[in-house]
Amino acid sequence: MRKQTLRLATATLLLALAGCSSVGVGVGIPVGPFSVGVGMGSGGPSVGVGTGVGPVGVGVGVGSGGRVLGHAGVGVAAPVGPASVGVGVGRSTVLHDPNARPPAAPVPESVPAPGGVQEWQDSQGRAVPDCQVYGGCSLH
Repeated sequence: MRKQTLRLATATLLLALAGCSSVGVGVGIPVGPFSVGVGMGSGGPSVGVGTGVGPVGVGVGVGSGGRVLGHAGVGVAAPVGPASVGVGVGRSTVLHDPNARPPAAPVPESVPAPGGVQEWQDSQGRAVPDCQVYGGCSLH
């Protein structure tokens, strides 16, 4: 019975991993309500901490390049001897990447050269006098 359970769990795990773009293995050590783990995946070694309630789990990990990832997923596990074998699905997102390029700065509005004239326009492209922009137009 144990061999059959192990084969079923292994087949399920391999089938689930077949569609993944990132595969890895790791070991977690329970510390209170959390699990502290180390792993090796397609992105290199990583360390992390996670927690879960029932089939739902969340965690944060740091890879060797300094990228911080947040994870959330659901899964199931079955005891196999003294260990558990499980399979799950989830999503990850990059929370911080020290190697990421900073976002492009917004392009400032054109500013007239000193002594030049700034022309304001409304949404239809018609010229608007400065007194309407800043207030103070007299009603003659």
